[in-house]
Amino acid sequence: MPADLSSPSRNPLTPEPVTAKPGSQSALRARNRQRIIEALVASGPQTQAELSRQTGLSNATVSNIVKLMHQNRLVSTEPTTSSGRRALSVRLNDTGAVAAGIDIGRSHVRVVLASLSYRILQEKSLRLPLGHCASEGMDAATELLEELLERQGVDRSALLGAGVGIPGPIDRRTGTVVQGAILPEWVGINMRQDLAERLRVPVFIDNDANLGALAEVTWGPHGGTENLIFIKVATGIGAGLIINGSLYYGNVGITGEIGHATISDQGLICRCGNRGCLETIASTAIMTELLSRSSQEPVGTADILARAAARDPATLRVIDDAGMAVGRAAANLANTLNPELIVVGGSLADLGDTFLEPIRRGLLRHAVPMVDETSTVMMSSLGERAEALGAAALVLQEQGAPVR
Repeated sequence: MPADLSSPSRNPLTPEPVTAKPGSQSALRARNRQRIIEALVASGPQTQAELSRQTGLSNATVSNIVKLMHQNRLVSTEPTTSSGRRALSVRLNDTGAVAAGIDIGRSHVRVVLASLSYRILQEKSLRLPLGHCASEGMDAATELLEELLERQGVDRSALLGAGVGIPGPIDRRTGTVVQGAILPEWVGINMRQDLAERLRVPVFIDNDANLGALAEVTWGPHGGTENLIFIKVATGIGAGLIINGSLYYGNVGITGEIGHATISDQGLICRCGNRGCLETIASTAIMTELLSRSSQEPVGTADILARAAARDPATLRVIDDAGMAVGRAAANLANTLNPELIVVGGSLADLGDTFLEPIRRGLLRHAVPMVDETSTVMMSSLGERAEALGAAALVLQEQGAPVR
């Protein structure tokens, strides 16, 4: 079983659900329904009287809301006895409360819907134009989420919240994207507030590498791993850190920025302004740029995978150099944190041992021998879904759902 990575209580930095007309009767009913759903998520099946006491709503209000939720197949009810009296027990159906996981990248948006039992109900991704602005990405995510809710036939009121990951650092105090993101157009944008206004549910923002780490111990085969490093290699490179069973955020949330660790003092100038950062050697952006120089057509990430499978010498050399650099950066982290497991994810995960072997060599060369001997390195089995799955898990755990 995975470690409990977050408190079941609501994040104090997360806004309450935002509604278009907060004073309207429909908004009041929606808030009351949300209170009942959250009570059922946190405490399991209850009688209507117990729900009334827990939520502070009147018996009549609870009865009317439960009746509507039953009609919409959000809950199941059955007769029971409480204190010797006949009562009605209310239980959330598996899809009576769902979580949305949203992953917004440099050129894509992916949305998943997950049930309380950590079952993936719906999933879809779309391509986004390079350099898309924040409003364009958030609008696409909103429309895709609405489509999946409709496709699943789940009432909008069943949505517990939305977890959102982006490739860049997030100031957890404000939910604002800060300098260093792969999406420079998003810097300074308060995604938590803007998305909450669009989605009208609690929104939880995090760095995509952190969500990849959370996914590995929630959806992947690494449940119970107390100390894990998840390294995402894509257009940017970042690490999500699980220390003593919890995601580590540091002071304000800017952790795991290994893409900007110096690997070569005389290397290329990085987008962060420093020289020789890991991203200038091992990101998919630099890899495709290097391979495009000797190709008549631009090379993409899919081409790297195809050429590696065909054992193209130039591609294998670029992959080997990148892997050694990632291994060196992983060693620096491992020497500090002494993890049980280092998982490599991102768009190159399908390379398998072709990428993993040079990473292992880099780790062996630069890690303390005992750290290397006691740390397992492997590729993620979740592929490009990891970040969206982690985002959905974040919502379920923040809203008090049982840990898988």
